[in-house]
Amino acid sequence: MTTTYAALLRGINVGGSRKVPMADLRALMTGLGHDGVRTYLQSGQAVFAADHGDEESLAAELASAIEKHFGFAVDVMVRDHAYLKAIADNCPFPAAELEPKQLHVTYFSAPVDAERFAEIDQAAYLPEAFRLGDRALYLYAPNGLGRSKLAEILSRPRLNRGLIATSRNWNTVVKLVEMTGD
Repeated sequence: MTTTYAALLRGINVGGSRKVPMADLRALMTGLGHDGVRTYLQSGQAVFAADHGDEESLAAELASAIEKHFGFAVDVMVRDHAYLKAIADNCPFPAAELEPKQLHVTYFSAPVDAERFAEIDQAAYLPEAFRLGDRALYLYAPNGLGRSKLAEILSRPRLNRGLIATSRNWNTVVKLVEMTGD
């Protein structure tokens, strides 16, 4: 049975370093035997179909191939359509009423212990807010991610220790649901 996935690559094509041209990424993934490989933007999203493996093994396979081909390590997460759709559907913020730049999802490589985030006094950062989901964190940042004080706190290594974490804005969240559902 073939399943459609999105690969989320962390920290590529940012600030002129760790360049991964999307055409090269598509060719690399096709060479791994994946079908229907498509990329979205230049910031590390690829959609593909596979009839073997699971999210973790597919992520490990792609990370290994990227390191071998490009010469540097990249954290990779792979998520299927059902998961991505559930994340979008279960957004605790009124996504339809917000500008996409105000809402972000941070995907985590494993479930997150809510106690890690319990010490954050969310009231001190209002109107910004965050909520935890299934291996994800939703962030409402009304002035955008670049100006978010809460995003700065949430990205501290101590909070994310032992996890791969990568964030996407709401436009990308919705687009990946759409692309994996085709």
